[in-house]
This record gives sequence, C-alpha cells and structure tokens, in this order.
Amino acid sequence: MFEGFERRRISTGEAEIHTLIGGSGPPLLCLHGFPQTHVTWRKVAPVLAEHFTVVLTDLRGYGDSSFPASDASHAAYSKRAMASDVAAVMTTLGFERFAVAGHDRGGRVGYRLALDAPGRVSALAVLDIVPTLDTYGPMTWRGAYRSYHWYFLVQPEPMPETLIGADPDYYLEWTIRSWTALEGTIEEAAMDEYRRWFRKPGAVHAACEDYRAGYTRDMENDQRDRDAGKRIACPLLTLWGGGPTLQKPIGFLDVWKTWADDVRGGPLECGHFLPEELPKETTAALLEFFTGV
Repeated sequence: MFEGFERRRISTGEAEIHTLIGGSGPPLLCLHGFPQTHVTWRKVAPVLAEHFTVVLTDLRGYGDSSFPASDASHAAYSKRAMASDVAAVMTTLGFERFAVAGHDRGGRVGYRLALDAPGRVSALAVLDIVPTLDTYGPMTWRGAYRSYHWYFLVQPEPMPETLIGADPDYYLEWTIRSWTALEGTIEEAAMDEYRRWFRKPGAVHAACEDYRAGYTRDMENDQRDRDAGKRIACPLLTLWGGGPTLQKPIGFLDVWKTWADDVRGGPLECGHFLPEELPKETTAALLEFFTGV
C-alpha cells in the first residue's frame, strides 16, 4: 500500500514506534485514529509525498508499534505520552519543526503536541474531532447513544476487554462500517490490516486504555489548559464528515476558535473516515492548507 516508503522501528524510550517515511520536501506527520493504523492514510499519503516528506506512525498500542504496560493512572496511554512518542520519532528523523495531520485519536495527539510543544508544530490539521473536553462536556443523551464507545471502552478492566475479546473481528468490522457513510470505500485489504492489529494479544486492552486515558488524564490536561488560557499557536484546519451516518451537533469551527486564533475548514460529504471515504477531497484540502501556511 505504501510503495517507495521506508519502514523503520524507532525507540522513544518508553515505546517502539512503527514508522514509514516517504517523499521529499517539508516534513508532514500523519497520525491515525481508532480502530485503525497508519493504513488509514494509504490513499492520501502517496500524493502528499509528492510535495512533502511524509511520516506515518502507528501510535503506541496500535498496529506494529509496541504496547507499553499501563496502570491505574492510565498515563501510559494519554495523548501527552503519545505526543511525546511522535515528537521523539521526528527528532530521530532530524525534523525539529513539522506539520501534523491527525484523524480521530491522531488528531487528539496532534493538538496535544501543539499545546505542549508549540515550537515544534508549524501547522495542524484535525480530522473529524473537537478536543476531548469539548466532546465529553456538552454530550447529550442522544450523543451518548451514538458515541456509546466513549463510555463503554472506559469501563474498568477487564469488562470491555472480555466482551470485545469474544469476537474482536465482529467488533472492529461493526465499528468501522457503522461509522462509514460511503460504502465500499474501505477495501478488504485494509480491513485485513485492521483485523491483524486488533487480533494481537494486548491490542484490545491498549485501545481501551487509550479511551480510559481520554476520560481521565486527557480531560484533566485539556481543562488545565482551558483554565490557563493556553491556545494553539499555529494555523489549524478542521475537516469533518458531514454525511448522514454521524450526527454532528457541535459547531466544529466555533469550538476550535476557542482554542486557536487561525482556524479554517469545513465539512466533507462522508462519514467519519475522511481519508478513506473521500481521499481526493481530503488530499486537496490538506495540500491547499499545508502549502499555503
């Protein structure tokens, strides 16, 4: 899927991060979300690599990266820890300042990195998310029904791990397909890669820890930054799926403007998986943004 990309496994001290590098030009880091891996960028990365040095990683606990041990604090799977990983990867590759595009959980890692290390992120694109604080805070009963996994995956270990572990393929496939508006856009080869990761021992636990960290450490970090008036310094692009599969009760642009001064973007007519459902439109929007800032 990534012809011409070099694959490396980079140690960050706490984790081993599976990394792909391709193309030439200014550095652009692309981060995936749940329940997927770097494969989510397969339709977008080759075109971006014509203009940028594209770096793809599997976040800790995902894909072919390592699964660090976790504890009751869930700090090992906080977005701060994941942001530290990818920052270390970019340092190892010789990039001190770089652009970031993040989908879903990867977008949360991206904005956390932009808040924690503003000197390192030159521009940030966040796909189909608003900050964790602004997701949990205003969620209504209808939103909780549609986004039930935000409350299911955070339940104490081993309840969700046990239930999902009974048939991980079913849970993965149902989740991805229920969040997709445009049928047939996620081909079997990609689904096979997602299944391969989700079947690994410890993968379901790592995904649950990612969400448990969101419910605890990430919320706390967002709240501290909000209370301190901390803002994202770089230009920010927000894109979201405007199709019928997922109701979007939140005004994405309005929310992000409470976190950053330079905000632009809009919806694409698809479901949650923008890089896979509408790759041409997603690529065009990313190219326009990153080449113009």
